Amino acid sequence: MRFVRRGLKKVWIPLVLIVVLAVSSLVVSRLHRQFASTDLNANAGAGIEIVQFNPKVMVYEVWGAPGSTAEISYFDPDANVHTLTATLPWTVTLSTTLPSVSANLMARADADSIGCRVTVNGTVRDERQADGVDAQTYCLVKSA
Repeated sequence: MRFVRRGLKKVWIPLVLIVVLAVSSLVVSRLHRQFASTDLNANAGAGIEIVQFNPKVMVYEVWGAPGSTAEISYFDPDANVHTLTATLPWTVTLSTTLPSVSANLMARADADSIGCRVTVNGTVRDERQADGVDAQTYCLVKSA
C-alpha cells in the first residue's frame, strides 16, 4: 500500500497531463470534423474581385473683384498642401479614386471681398464669402 501511494505521489501530475491532452485532442478533432473545410485552400486562385466605382471630382473655386489677386492654399486628394498667388477668379479641378477625401481651401485677397466654393461630383459641399479689408475666407469639407 505504501509503495502504491508513494508511486502515485510521483506520477499523478504526468498522468493528469496525459488525460487532459487526450481529452483536448478528442474535442479538437471532433470540432474539426464538424466545422472544418475538407479543402484548406478552397478560394485559392480565385483572385480579388474588383469593385467598379466612379472617381470623385473636386472643384475648388475662389472669386472676388476681377483682376485682384489672392493667396490660396488648398489640400490635394493626397493631403499635400499647395500654396500659390493667383489672379481672381481662380479654379482648379482634382480627381481621385480614394474612398474618402478631406477638402480644405483657404484664400486671402488684396481686395475687399472674396468667396470660395468646394464642389464634389457636381454638388456644392461648402461655399463662403467674406467682406472687409484684405478679406479672407475658407471652405472645408471634412469627408468627401
